[in-house]
Formats: sequence, structure tokens, C-alpha cells
Amino acid sequence: MIEFMDRGRGAKKGIPTLLLAASSIDDVFVIVLFTIFLGMYGGDTVNIWSKLGEIPVSITLGILVGIVPGYLLYRLFTKYDWRTPKRTLIVLGLAIVLTQLETVCEKWVPIASLLGVMAFGFIILEKSEPIAHLISQKLKKVWVFAELLLFVLVGAQVNIKVAWQAGLAGTLVILVGLIFRSIGTYISLMGTTLNLKEKIFCVISYIPKATVQAAIGAVPLAAGVASGEVILAVAVLSILLTAPLGAIGIIIFGEKVLDYEERSPYKFKDLREKLGLPRVGERIRSKQSNTVWKIIEKKEIWIEKPNNSAIPGIYLRFWREDTSNGPGTGRTMFHRYSQEDPAVEKYWEILYDW
Repeated sequence: MIEFMDRGRGAKKGIPTLLLAASSIDDVFVIVLFTIFLGMYGGDTVNIWSKLGEIPVSITLGILVGIVPGYLLYRLFTKYDWRTPKRTLIVLGLAIVLTQLETVCEKWVPIASLLGVMAFGFIILEKSEPIAHLISQKLKKVWVFAELLLFVLVGAQVNIKVAWQAGLAGTLVILVGLIFRSIGTYISLMGTTLNLKEKIFCVISYIPKATVQAAIGAVPLAAGVASGEVILAVAVLSILLTAPLGAIGIIIFGEKVLDYEERSPYKFKDLREKLGLPRVGERIRSKQSNTVWKIIEKKEIWIEKPNNSAIPGIYLRFWREDTSNGPGTGRTMFHRYSQEDPAVEKYWEILYDW
């Protein structure tokens, strides 16, 4: 979905964004229901209606506890010229605090902390897109390790013999679940502006299951549930069956169904990656004069061509710091980049923080 967003596919109706947001809220329902059933198994007195009523409360509070710190982070990041690693560590620290807040407050009030984490990310992106992209670059590197760790730990707990024995029955359970899930997804899209093909794409997009299954699949086994090994085996089986098939379906069907806006704002990202353009806040060194400059401003424009077409262009403002005459002084210059220009690395070297 993020790749589709980067390429501007489905941008007109915001389908990839819709699916990302819906899947996050869906995870809240799944985890709440999982908690209810696990509590009922343990013999706890569970008020089902009360627990279901906690869902909208947890979603609302989760968003609220993310908006406030997100705005504060935005003000701090724009006021102080901190390097990207420092900003990234602050974001990670706040995310950990919010997830712990859910555990601390669960006795009194439910909070969907993961939605809070998403909310403060949205605020930073909305208020300062360049800073958000710089932080995102670093978090992508962290996620590569975290993703491997998550799935390796889950795989290490799977009893292969039990998984093999539960294969046929587990596959049937997963298949029945996917059928009803697909019907529910289609019904929820009735009355929207999406056409039939786009609705089918949304149904296909809800087939893959992986992260939640990996995160909570081993919880029943750790809690001493009699069939904990079978539950974990089916959770892993659902990942093995649905993740690759769903991903393939999303890629193939998405290319055929999702609209492609000719003047999509995501074309600017393609240009930025093609030319290796630095982002606002990054420092670069001139290969000719060996001077260091900082990117302090970016402007995206459409360059009109004679054949009534337009190509994306990006204006960058460079600042060469000169503190000899006082803070905030120094030379600045502009340069416009388009697909007709050579890559930045021909004349400049980006000075990465880490």
C-alpha cells in the first residue's frame, strides 16, 4: 500500500490510505475480542457488552493521546535544529512510553496506544513533511531488524509436528474465516464511491494476515491454554498461506484497478529518488569547492512543456553557514531540478548522519 501511495496509484480516491487506516482500527477490534475470549477461558467474569463498549473509547483515547505529544514534537523539531538520529530516538522513546501507558491505564480506562503512535506520526507529517520523511528513513532501517526478530521468535516457538497435524483442519478454519471476512469487507464498502473492481481490490487487500498473528499467536501457549500449540500452529499457518497469496493479489490487481493521477504529488518522490536529492535539514558538500551547505527550503512545481504536458520539478534552497558575521548569516542559493538534470551525486555529496 505504501508503494502504491508513493507511485500515486489510487490517490484520487485515497484507497491505499483508507486500507491502511482501516486495518489499524481492525487490529484494535481483533485484540479486544482476543482478550475477551482468553479471559473467558481462564474463568474470569467478563462482561462482553462492556468490553465491546470499550472499543470506541480505546480508539478515541488512543488518537487523543497521540495528537497532543505529536504537536509538541512538531514544535520542538521546528524550533531546534536537531540532527535526524536525535529526532528518531525521541520518536522511538515516545512510542515506547505510549505503549507502556496502555498497560498502566488498562485497569481504569482502555487506550489503543498503537493508534496513538500512528496519530503523532500523522501530526508530524501534516505539520512538517520534510522532518517526517527524514525520521521515516531512519525508522525503515530499524524496522528491517525488528521485523526479522518478530517472525524469527514466533517461528522458534512453533512445534512443527503439531503444525503438520493441524494442517488440513487449520487450513479449513482459515478458509472459512477468509470467506466471511471478505463478505464483511464488501458489505462495508456498499454505498461508497468505489466501483466494483475497486471494491474487489479492497477485499483482496484484506486477505493477508501476518503481524497480529505473529504478535499474539503465542500468547495462549504462554498463558497455559490446553490447545496453545495448535492455536500457534494455525496462526503461523495463516501467515504462510495468506501473506504471499494476498501480496501477489494486491500487486497484480492493484496495477490493473487503481487509478493513476497524471499530476500526482507522488511523482515528486520519484524525481527525488531518481536524482538522489537531499531533503530539507540535510547537509551536503560541494565536490568542486569542498564547502558544506544545508538544505533549508524545498518547493515542488510542475514545469509546463510545449506539448501541453508537464513534468515535476523541485526547487532547493542551499545555505552556507557563516557565523563570522553573527548567527543566521551566510550565503544562500537556489537550484531547480527536473528529470532532465543529472543526479546530485555528480556535483554534491550528501553528509549522512548515520
